[in-house]
Amino acid sequence: MSRLIRAVIDTGALRHNLARIREQAGRARVMAVVKANAYGHGLVPTALALGDADAFAVARLDEGLALRAAGITQPIVLLEGVFTAEQLVQAARHGFELVLHDALQIELLEEMTGAHRFVLWIKIDTGMNRLGFPEREFPAALARVLRLNPAPLEIRLLTHLASADERDNRVTNEQLARFRAATAGLNYPISIANSAGIFGGVQINCDWVRPGGVLYGASPFADGSGGDLGLKPVMTLESSVIALRHLAAGERVGYGGAWSAPRDSTIAIVAAGYGDGLPRALPAGTPVLVNGARARLVGRVSMDMIAVDVTELVGVQVGTPAILWGRGLPVEEVARHALTIPYELLCSVSQRVPHELR
Repeated sequence: MSRLIRAVIDTGALRHNLARIREQAGRARVMAVVKANAYGHGLVPTALALGDADAFAVARLDEGLALRAAGITQPIVLLEGVFTAEQLVQAARHGFELVLHDALQIELLEEMTGAHRFVLWIKIDTGMNRLGFPEREFPAALARVLRLNPAPLEIRLLTHLASADERDNRVTNEQLARFRAATAGLNYPISIANSAGIFGGVQINCDWVRPGGVLYGASPFADGSGGDLGLKPVMTLESSVIALRHLAAGERVGYGGAWSAPRDSTIAIVAAGYGDGLPRALPAGTPVLVNGARARLVGRVSMDMIAVDVTELVGVQVGTPAILWGRGLPVEEVARHALTIPYELLCSVSQRVPHELR
């Protein structure tokens, strides 16, 4: 019998996607976003596979420390910055680049002792209203950064796009106009384009791009898949059939009997459930590949199992492989059934699911 559920990680697809991003991004350098355990793909293995990335971006200090402990030498950007003097000391020790989005973070640098010079990214809030200095506060923040002693090794500027996943979006153009107005007359390197910004319909010129989901082959757009953008899926979530049930018409399946067989049916029980990261709310009809053929989920997702109607398929038995998403079944399609985005599905794969590098 095949192994039960596992996330198969295609490192060749990772490298292909990075090359495709470079092709799309032109002259811009690539800051590969590997936060949240590399969107569920494994922080360290992903970074090691992306040796050609110009830099890595993580959300938090601990993620950066894990990369350095694994021997990653590329620049590492802390997207949320640091919040205590102790964290600042660790960031200096490991050569991290810092995003500044709050006056407290500038104050930490003003009070810092020692000679370390950081690369500092000042974040401007152009409409996301999440992190960053509002445009009216940016000049004062920049002036404080320019007075730091020791002086920054380099100053860079960034903002984050709220609606770039909507092609030709008016909001994106407004954000770009606000960023240009806030930075008029300045000549610092800039980073604006996230995954949607790289592949969207709005022209965005910047020195650094910050791909996240597209690195892993997932489209940021609701109306397509990564394959439409020339990307390859990196994660294939695979499992196996562990039992077969033959139901008479009218018999029900799973908790609450939420689905009943409309005819005599063959149901495959697959070892995958919400304990592995599948959303419990996945509805009947969600596609599953069983031995390479499409079938559909029936009944409620359990903690460890799902039921799949394989009545129309031939040769299904205990041990037959099943794919929840990945090769042959885009994660975007499953996400649409789940009423969510592919990034959430990828990040939700639980720790008990082993990763298998290929």
